[in-house]
Amino acid sequence: MPQPDTCCTLVPYFQVHAGKMAAFKALTERFVAQTRSEPKCLHYAFSFNGDAVHCREGYADADGVLAHLDNVGAILQEALAIADVTRLEVHGPAAELEKLNEPLRALGPQYFELAAGGFRA
Repeated sequence: MPQPDTCCTLVPYFQVHAGKMAAFKALTERFVAQTRSEPKCLHYAFSFNGDAVHCREGYADADGVLAHLDNVGAILQEALAIADVTRLEVHGPAAELEKLNEPLRALGPQYFELAAGGFRA
C-alpha cells in the first residue's frame, strides 16, 4: 500500500575524465558494496551515458544521507580524483533539507523541497 513520500534523495552527476571510465566503474562496484548494509538506504544504483554517470540514491531521512556520506567518504575521494561532480541535487521534505544545509554546504547542492501528496510503495 502506498505511503507518503518522505525520502531524501541525493542526485549527483559525474563527468568522468577521459580514459578513466573503467576505473570509475570499478569504484561504483565498491560504492554499491559499501552502501548495501546501510539501514536507512532505500535505493542505490548507478546509470551511465557516455562519460556521464548518475548515482540514483534515496534514504529514509537526512540522518541516512549523512551516514551514507560518512560511510563512502574514502571511495568518494577516489572517485573525485578521476571525475568531476557537474551537478548535485538534494530532494526531500523541508525539515530534512534544513538538517542537510550546513553539512552539505561545501558541496554546493541545489535543494528541492518535496510537494505534499507524493507517495511511494
